[in-house]
Order: sequence, then structure tokens, then C-alpha cells
Amino acid sequence: MDEFERFETLAVHAGETADPETGALRQPLHMSTTFKLPSFGVKLFEALFMETADSPYVYTRWANPTLRALEKRLADLEGAEACVVSASGMATISSLAFTLLKGGDHVVVSEVCYAGAQELFGIYMPRYGVEATFVDTCDLEQVKAAIRPNTKLIYTETPANPILRITDIRALADIAHENGIPLSVDSTFASPAVQQPIALGADYVIHSLTKYINGHGDALGGALMGTEEALQNVRKEMLVHLGGALSPFNAWLINRGLTTLPVRVKQQAESALKVAQFLEGHPKIERVMYPGLESHPHHDLAMRQMKSGGGMIAFQLKGGLGAAINMAEHIKVFQYATSLGHAHSLMFYYPADLYVDQVEFLNDEQKKNIRKWTGEGVVRASIGLENADDLIEDLDRALTAKTIKGMVGPAAYELLKKYLG
Repeated sequence: MDEFERFETLAVHAGETADPETGALRQPLHMSTTFKLPSFGVKLFEALFMETADSPYVYTRWANPTLRALEKRLADLEGAEACVVSASGMATISSLAFTLLKGGDHVVVSEVCYAGAQELFGIYMPRYGVEATFVDTCDLEQVKAAIRPNTKLIYTETPANPILRITDIRALADIAHENGIPLSVDSTFASPAVQQPIALGADYVIHSLTKYINGHGDALGGALMGTEEALQNVRKEMLVHLGGALSPFNAWLINRGLTTLPVRVKQQAESALKVAQFLEGHPKIERVMYPGLESHPHHDLAMRQMKSGGGMIAFQLKGGLGAAINMAEHIKVFQYATSLGHAHSLMFYYPADLYVDQVEFLNDEQKKNIRKWTGEGVVRASIGLENADDLIEDLDRALTAKTIKGMVGPAAYELLKKYLG
């Protein structure tokens, strides 16, 4: 095997060579928004009409050397032909949706996925005549039953945010392709260091670069991987017109963070397993959902298609919202914050009556099935790079702390009273 086929080496070297003029080993940051055009001729028209992925540069919203270097590295790490980066994960999802779908089309969507994607397909795409059917993509019979003659896309997320449900990518890809439908997989929770959906048959892979791939919590970005032809269509048809271009500075930051992705995720996964094992035995915990635990309903599948359980944990607390507030007020190493994949360990509480019951485009049976995973609410924890024992001690201290009434402040209690009715 060539050394550059190994994931850890690709993370350092792919898409990056020494600068021919200066010898600099790191990719330069090209902040220019516009570029001198070629002389009139074939090259000029290739540039203006974006004929190929390596057409001459015209304008940074279309392409940029710093962005192109990041795209090359990401494609190599994901095992894809090509990659298009954009300003955020949602810009990527929107670009894919608006490229593939039009009025009269139908899409099958995982009923549990990132809320922004849920709402895009459940609220906004119907405004343009695109109908979505939400299903449990872990249940392949549900997926088969949902497919129609006008279905143009199957969209899933695995592991699913926030409950870490696992979908069988290979089996879902087989169903999609038997029906002539492309499959898109949001693999943000895993990262390419843990899971590579292209190798399992997916047509498109989505990442929020903001999360594990950047890893430092300092740059927004999104990426879509797939074939060269399909990705060039996304770039030409939607990235340019929707305007969700990635800043070159963000691309440079993300490229910098990407070099340490393999070692970061390895430690995060090892720590997550230790933390999950601790939580599973804690008297204040109702249930732990972590793919690396044998108790996870999809553990065997996860270990077949993932290299580890990853760095994300979900768990139910005995005591619901009150216990979640108390824990959030007592943690010191963990930070109560959204996002994931950072060096800092983060946690956030999802009350089921807000994040499940009030989702208008899910039916009662779907909400009931999701609640089997969430209970009254679920804490999502992103394990960072701190020592695992420090994280365990922090959780134990917060879980067993005596509630101090008023510590979250009068205004917060008023909001809670209103929220709880």
C-alpha cells in the first residue's frame, strides 16, 4: 500500500505541496476575491463557464486556491472523487437540495437529524413544491414503503443528532440504487476518521466542517463529497447562485485543524467510551446511548461501519429538566454549549416536549418512537481532549450536587415556569 493511502498520512499531506516559489510547507492563504483572467481563448471560456473542477480562477465565490486545497484533502480523506466546500453545513445541505430537487419532486428524509436539515425539508422545501416523507431510516421497510416514482433523493444522518441512532448505510444505498435514487449521508458526528460512507455506497457525503474536521471551534464551514460530475453541478448551479461561499481564511483554519483529525478523534473516542461506561453505571442516569457500548441497540452495526464509537454520547437523566439544569450549573470542565467536535468537552440538553413533540411535520407515531430514545429529554455530550478521568469526576460531582434554588437566577426560573406551564 502506498504510504499516501493511509488515513493519518493523507490528513497531513493530501492537497498540499511545498510552495514552488518560497518552499513554504503550509498552503498559503489566498485572500484575493478576484483573479486576473486568461487571454481570450479556450482557457478564458473554461474559466467563465466553470467547465471543469480545475478551471482557471475567476472569483472566490466560484473557486479559490486555498479552498481548492482543502477540497482536495477532504475528497482524499473521504475516498471521494471530488469535494465542494461552502460557508456552513447548512449551506452545503441547501446547495444539495436545490441542485437535486424541484417542484413536484419527493424526498425521503430521516426523521431524526440536525434540526436545520429537518426544517429545510419539512418546512421550507414544501414552499417550492417539494414534498418530504420523514421515516426512521434504521427501518429499511419504512424507507422502501416511502419511495415514490418521483422520489429524487434519500437523505439520512448517521450517527443521528442528538440520539446517536445508527443507519445501515450499505443497505440503504442498495435500496436507493435499486430505485435509481441517490443517497446522501450526513456523517458529521463521525468524521472521516470514524466512517466513510462513499465506501459503503453513498452518493453524497455531508460534513459540517465546523465540528470535528476543524476541531478548534474557530471557523464555520461545510463540505459535500461525491463524484466530479455531480459536485461540479452543485458548484455551478447552486453554490454560485445561493452565495454560500466559504471564506478563504476559514478554509485555511480548517485545513490547519484537519492535519490533527486522526489523533484528536482517536483520543476523543477512547475518552468517550470511558465516560459512557461510567455514566451507564451511575445511579442518576436513566439510559446511555453510545454506539461503542454493547447496550446500544445498533452496536453491532456501528462496529461494522464505524472504526470506533466516536466522540459523542447521549444520555437520559433521572429527574428530567430539573436534573439537567442542576448538572449544567455544576459542571466545571464540561462547557454548557452547542456544537461538537471541539477540544473543549461540551454538553447541551434537549427537552423532548420542545425538540420532539412540537415538530409539526412528524406524526404522533414517529414522535412516540423517538421518545423511546429521548425519554423526557436527552443530554448530548461532545467529548473533547481533556483527560477522561477529569471529565468523569466533573460529571460525578455535577450529577450528585445538591440543588441550590435560585442559582440560575430569578429570570431563568420565570422562563422555566412559563416553559413548564
